[in-house]
Amino acid sequence: MASNSQTRISERAASEAAARERLRQALPATVDHLQNHQADRIDDNDIDAYVRLNWLEWHGGGLRLTITGRNVCAQLTPTA
Repeated sequence: MASNSQTRISERAASEAAARERLRQALPATVDHLQNHQADRIDDNDIDAYVRLNWLEWHGGGLRLTITGRNVCAQLTPTA
């Protein structure tokens, strides 16, 4: 029985890791949408996930990138 429980936990952890990686890869495009005032092009579920991850935050009725979000974007930027 413990094996089934561990399997479910590891499957859930893998699923969460895959979702986080998908969001991480999509963050630069999301930031581009925000900068171009096209937040309506960002899926509501993704917005909720970004806020939960503390990569975006609500500020004055709009979304903005947090310091954590900036760091994630910086990690994705190739260095010269």
